[in-house]
Amino acid sequence: MAVELLINVSREESRVARLDNGVVTEISIERNRDRGIVGNVYKGRVVKVLPGMQAAFVDIGLAKAAFLYVTDVSHNVEEYARFLEEEIGEESVEFEAARGRRKKGNTAPIEDLLREGQEVIVQVAKAPIGGKGARVTSHVSLPGRTLVYMPTVDHVGVSRRIADEQERKRLRDLVLALREPGKGYIVRTVAEGATEEDLRADARFLSALWENVHAKGEKAPAVTLLHNDLDLVLRTVRDTFTSEVDRLVIDDSGEFDRVLEFVKTYLPALVPRVEAYQEADPLFDAYGVEIELSRILGRKVWLKSGGSIVIDSTEALTAVDVNTGRYVGRINLEETILKTNLEAAREIAYQLRLRNIGGIIIVDFIDMEKEENQRRVLAAFEEALSADRAKMTLHPISSLGLVQMTRKRVRENLVRLLCEPCPYCDGRAIVKSATTVCYEAFREIRRRRAGPGSSVTVSVHPDVADLLFDEERAGVEEVERATGTKIVVRGDPGLHREQFEVSVS
Repeated sequence: MAVELLINVSREESRVARLDNGVVTEISIERNRDRGIVGNVYKGRVVKVLPGMQAAFVDIGLAKAAFLYVTDVSHNVEEYARFLEEEIGEESVEFEAARGRRKKGNTAPIEDLLREGQEVIVQVAKAPIGGKGARVTSHVSLPGRTLVYMPTVDHVGVSRRIADEQERKRLRDLVLALREPGKGYIVRTVAEGATEEDLRADARFLSALWENVHAKGEKAPAVTLLHNDLDLVLRTVRDTFTSEVDRLVIDDSGEFDRVLEFVKTYLPALVPRVEAYQEADPLFDAYGVEIELSRILGRKVWLKSGGSIVIDSTEALTAVDVNTGRYVGRINLEETILKTNLEAAREIAYQLRLRNIGGIIIVDFIDMEKEENQRRVLAAFEEALSADRAKMTLHPISSLGLVQMTRKRVRENLVRLLCEPCPYCDGRAIVKSATTVCYEAFREIRRRRAGPGSSVTVSVHPDVADLLFDEERAGVEEVERATGTKIVVRGDPGLHREQFEVSVS
């Protein structure tokens, strides 16, 4: 499979797209005015301890205080392992075994660990999402190219994605030999095939980085940024530019030089695969990425068969609905539904990855009568999701025909990043009909109880005014007779569709 990484850099933002066999499968965007903070280390101050939630709020200098769970405070290897698996994405068999040995009740209460006003060093595990503040942890972990350094935990793990047992043992033995006493490491997936010198160089760099962060934290006052993680471009090169990537194309000369220097230092064997884009057409236009970005913003995604999926995100979850649409099939209804669901399963998996949708996801496949067909659809969905690197859980199709799943959410999904709630409807995606506003205006006039002979002026949006002059003219006349007043309707384009003003003279 041909894999390409495209990096588009401008003054305003950096954008990275991954193409698998020419198909856009991932898009990441980082804007210079609000760079991502995941991985940043801060010296913060505890502003509130919540025993009832076993959590605390920590001021790290953002608009909203960060959220710190008790399990991210206690120095517990098993809980730290869970954090690394879920937040960093480097799962370890050794850590899974440790988690299995965990006993309930071995974590001290939050009120025994923290107090208001206390200064703490924390790392951002999840960026602010929606109306929620960032999630932080006191378990600092510093990712390098081949290793994740854990300065507070005496443990070594190897990524579960390295399947070869001999290679796993070789890497583990090398790290055990080079690590400092009391320190910990996770060997990352990209370390497969790495030499002892590769690992040693990474370990030296990460150890020096931690010493610098720790020394700065000793002297700095709260609230202070102690360590800024790499920006999107270098983070992409560090984490995803591996031997499986055939080309890395960059359209900015300055960033090209910076990336090339980074690759020469850490990945010399991959230098020939770094290319500068010099064509006249914009990079993302030439490779069809802009078209995919425009598709991301739509609720409805059409399937090749004529069916469709509709994606709606709320604060609590994302719902995906599958429809046959224009597809009528050739054999029978059950076969038509099966083919639509199979096609939808692949497209949904693709859209979740492309849009970076996380949290709870409910998929409403079209109801199937045969259990065998349900199993086929679920298997196809599971296979399509296997290409996604995000941590997921998938449950069987329920009696209601729904598939419940979760996908790890660390950063905002692309729709929320690129869009904002509609200021007209306040994000509801609906507005009151003109008829509803007419009737509300009638009720307000009756409430005013203006005396006989009075004049009532009703200012409304032009759409509502047209309705009052036309279809609801009889209603206006009826209110005039009932109240003994003269009603004057005035269209005001400056008013919201749902707004109206009633004045009596």
